[in-house]
Amino acid sequence: MPSTLTITDLAVAFGARTLFTGLDLTLSDGDVTAVVGPNGSGKSTLMRTIVGELPVDAGSVRLTPRDATVAWLPQLLPDPEETLLAYARRRTGVTSADTELECASAAIASGMPESEERYATALERWLALGAADLDERLPEVAARVGLDVDGTRPLGTLSGGQAARACLVAVLLSQYDVLLLDEPTNNLDSRGLDLMADFVRGHDGPVLIASHDRTFLDAVTTSVVELDVRQQRIAHYTGGWSDYVVQRELARTHAWEAYEGYAAERDSLLAQARQRHDWADKGRRNIALGGEPDKHIREKHRARADRQAAKGARLARAAGRLDAVDQPRKEWQLRYTITEGPPSADVVATLADAVVERHGFRLGPVGLVVGRGDRVAIVGDNGSGKTTLLAALLGDLPLTSGRQSLGTRVSVGVIDQRRQLLEEDVRVLDVVRRELGHDPKTGQQWPIAAVRTLLAKFGLGAEHVSRPARSLSMGERTRALMALFQGREVNVLVLDEPTNHLDVDAIEQLEAAVAAFGGTVLVVSHDEHLLDGIRLTHRWHVVDGRVEVAVL
Repeated sequence: MPSTLTITDLAVAFGARTLFTGLDLTLSDGDVTAVVGPNGSGKSTLMRTIVGELPVDAGSVRLTPRDATVAWLPQLLPDPEETLLAYARRRTGVTSADTELECASAAIASGMPESEERYATALERWLALGAADLDERLPEVAARVGLDVDGTRPLGTLSGGQAARACLVAVLLSQYDVLLLDEPTNNLDSRGLDLMADFVRGHDGPVLIASHDRTFLDAVTTSVVELDVRQQRIAHYTGGWSDYVVQRELARTHAWEAYEGYAAERDSLLAQARQRHDWADKGRRNIALGGEPDKHIREKHRARADRQAAKGARLARAAGRLDAVDQPRKEWQLRYTITEGPPSADVVATLADAVVERHGFRLGPVGLVVGRGDRVAIVGDNGSGKTTLLAALLGDLPLTSGRQSLGTRVSVGVIDQRRQLLEEDVRVLDVVRRELGHDPKTGQQWPIAAVRTLLAKFGLGAEHVSRPARSLSMGERTRALMALFQGREVNVLVLDEPTNHLDVDAIEQLEAAVAAFGGTVLVVSHDEHLLDGIRLTHRWHVVDGRVEVAVL
C-alpha cells in the first residue's frame, strides 16, 4: 500500500527557542526530499519530532496508512557498548517488535481479552520488519558494505568509518515504509557513498534526508526544503542541490528587486510629500512675516499653502497604501581565520618502526616524518587505520613497538572525529573558556564577554553558550572547535573528517582558512572538494594498516 507522510503547519522548538513555524510538507512514494539549512536550524529536531522522540509544539504529523513504519538514522554515532547485531536489531525496529510479540504471547497464555488480535498484529509487524531472518541477513549485508566484523563486536571498538558502515548496514537491513536519514554520508568512503545512494534511489517509499553533501543530494533528491532561520522563512524547491542553489539565488534576486522597487516608489512619494509640506510651511511663514496689508492677497497665499499641504498629505497617504514589501535580511556570513602561533621545530612528529595492535587490527610497521609546513592528506577506505595512524603520530595511542616523538614548540589544534571535547555536561561557554587558556596579549584568562563574542562569530549565541556542551548538535560542536582555533594560537592543525556535520557555508570558510594557514596540516577526509583546495604537499594512502607516501 502506498505510504504518505503529511506535515501540516508544524512548529518545532528546542527548549525555549522556536526554530521554525508553519512547515507544510507532503511526502509520497518516490519522493526524496532534502531538508537543508545552517547548523542549528532544526533539521535533526524535525526528524526527532516526526518519529515521536520530541513532542509536537504546534501543527500535526500524520502517516498514511496509520500503521506505516518509519526508519530513522540519527547523525550521532551508536552506543559504543552495543554490539553490531544488537544495534542492527534496535535500529530496524526488530528489538521492539520482539518485545511486543513476547508480550502478546504472554497475553494469550494468560487469557487476556482481545489477546489474539494483539498477537496477530504483533506477528504481522514482526514479519514485515524482517525479524525472522535478520540474523542471517546481517553478515551478508555487512560483507556487501565491506564491514568484515563479527556481529558480537562492540561498536566502540570500530573506527569512525566502520561505525558509519554499521549505520549503513542498519539502513540496508531496514524494511520500513518511510525513511528519515540524518547526515547519512558522514565518514563513508566512496564505496559506502555509492551504496547509500543506490539504496535511497531504490527505496519505493518517501525519504527525508538532512545532509550537506552536495554531490549526494544531487544524485538522489527530487526536492529541497530550506529552513532559512536567517530570513525567518521556509522555502520549497524542486530538483536536487544544484537546482536548489540556482532557484534560491533567483528567488533572492527577485526578493531584493521587489523590495528595491517598492522602496524607490515609497521614498519618491514621501520625498514629494515632504517637499510639499516644506513649501506650505514656507508660505505660511512668509504670510506671517511679510506684512502684506491686503487681506485678499494674504488669503490667496494662505490658500496656496494649504493646497501644498493637502497635496503632501495625499502623497503621504499614497505611500502608505502601497503594498509593503519586507526588506530581505542580509545574509550572515562567517569570516573564519586560524590564529597561527610561533613556528614549531623543523621536525613536527615522527614514527619509527611503529606498530599498533588493537581489536584484531594491526597498523605498521610505519616510518614517517612530518616536517614543519607539510600539508598531508591521510586517505583510505573505512577501517584502513587512518584515525589510528593519527593517534599514534600524536602520541595519543600507545605503540605495541617502535618509537614516536613530537618536536619542540609544537602547538596542536585538533578537530577529532567524535568532537569529544564537547562531550560533557559543562556549559559551552565554560568549556571553550577553559580550552582557550590565557590570552597571549594580556597573559590573563579570557574575559567571559570576549568568549561570548568569539562564539557569536560562529553562530553560537546566547541560546547556545549556556547549554550543556553535549546538547549541541554535531555541527554546532564543530563550530565551537573552529572558534578555539581562532582564539588560540596553533601551529599544527589535525583535522579528522572536519566537514562532517558542517553546513555548506562553514565548509567553504573552513577550506579557505586552512588554505591560508601557514603551519602544518594533517587532515583525514573523504571530501575531495576540501582536499583539492588546501594546498596539499603529501598524500598518505593507508591500506590494510600499511602507509604509502606520495609527494605532490
